[in-house]
Parts: sequence; structure tokens; C-alpha cells
Amino acid sequence: MGMARQSDPSQAARPGIPVLVTRPRDQGDAFARKLTARFGARVRPLVTPLMVPEYLSPPLPDGPFEAVIFTSAHGVEGARRLGVPLPRLAWCVGRSTAAKAAAAGFETRSSDGDVSDLLASLLAAPERGRFLYLRGVDTVGDLESALISKDFSVVSLQVYLQKAIPLGEECRALLTQPGPVFVPLFSPRSAHLFAKALPPTETRANLLVAAMSEAVATAASSLPRLTLVTAARPDAEAMLDAVETLLAAAPLP
Repeated sequence: MGMARQSDPSQAARPGIPVLVTRPRDQGDAFARKLTARFGARVRPLVTPLMVPEYLSPPLPDGPFEAVIFTSAHGVEGARRLGVPLPRLAWCVGRSTAAKAAAAGFETRSSDGDVSDLLASLLAAPERGRFLYLRGVDTVGDLESALISKDFSVVSLQVYLQKAIPLGEECRALLTQPGPVFVPLFSPRSAHLFAKALPPTETRANLLVAAMSEAVATAASSLPRLTLVTAARPDAEAMLDAVETLLAAAPLP
């Protein structure tokens, strides 16, 4: 009988590079699935939310309104939870927000970008009625003031807040070990919260950061990182492209 063949350790599959997905749970799980679909075993997503949405129930301002404005999927969910009639037309910041709004029954128009792109789309639109901006307590950019300065009639309503939560223990332990760790960051607030959550004086991981926009990159500039890349567009596909760039720059685990 022949001897059992010994496996060659050099041929064993390398573990995927950890990717800390700090988005709220639903969005984080969705992005983790995209990472796995695109990169397979090259990455190891770890969903570790830094925020959890908490929905509010404010009274609806007096109408009528021409349309609603959404700058996040959480704004759409907050609108749905209000349980009151709203305008059918919804202006949305990007494709994922528009998809969420369409699923909620709105007729959507998407700027396919960030808040500045949404502002440009609204300024070019023929509608000049009153707009209802359904947003979070913490938002990127002051869209309401920008529209009012252009003679738009806008009323904003805070329908959710993003409550900060601690970094998961598995994630904190990972950050204290040497080796590459990818950190895609989708908002300036996420960048600030991640910086605050880093284990003090104990972070030994080589952080490779993907920022969704220049604003996020600026917020992440103080992180003790090995490298930082900024996505070409503020959407999930461009963030996957940024992770691809990080993979080429990453040291071997």
C-alpha cells in the first residue's frame, strides 16, 4: 500500500485579505456579497457596522409638495415608516437610493452621483413647486440651503438618525495583528467613527483605505494607513474598483 501523499504547504490557498465593511447591517451585507461575487477567496469580508439607523416619527409639514428628495436609502425607509401620503415623484441622489424608492412605489429620477450632482439635476429640472427633503439628522452637504439660495421652496424633515455603535470585538482583535486590512469607507462620518474606534496604541494592521469621495478621503486623511484610493464615482461599483486597486497594492498576508 502506498503512503498517503502529504500536502505541500506552499500550495495551500492563502487566506483572503480581510475587508472591514463598516456600513449599516443591510447595506454592509449587500456590499459584502458584491465583494465575494467579484473577488472570491481573494478577500474575506467582515461586516462590522459603525452605525445603526434609528427611525423617527416627526409630524408631516403642511403641503402640498411637488416632489420628495432622498439622499439615502434610509431616507426612503424613514418615509415609508411615516405611513402618510407623499408625492409620487422622488428625486434621488444615486442608483441604489432610486432603486429603494422605486421599490417603495415612487416614480424616481436619479442623479447617479453625489449631493452636488443631485443639486445640479434639480437646478436643471422644470419643476419649481415645493419640495419635501426627507433626510437624516447627520447629512453630507447642506442641500436644503443650496436649493433655497437658488429660489427653490424646500422643507426638510429628519426621518432617521444614524446611531454610532462600537466596533466589533473580532474587528478590534484583527486590527491589533500585523497584516493588510482593507477598509472601504462610504461617508465622512464613517471615516471619523472608524478613526475614533481604532484600538489606541495597539493598531498594528496595515490599513488600505478606499474612500467613496474626496470628502470621505479628507475625513480619512488622519488614519494610520498604508495607502488610500478614492473611488472614481460615488457608487458601489466604483468602490469595488477601488478595492481592486488596493489588491494590487497590498503586501502579501
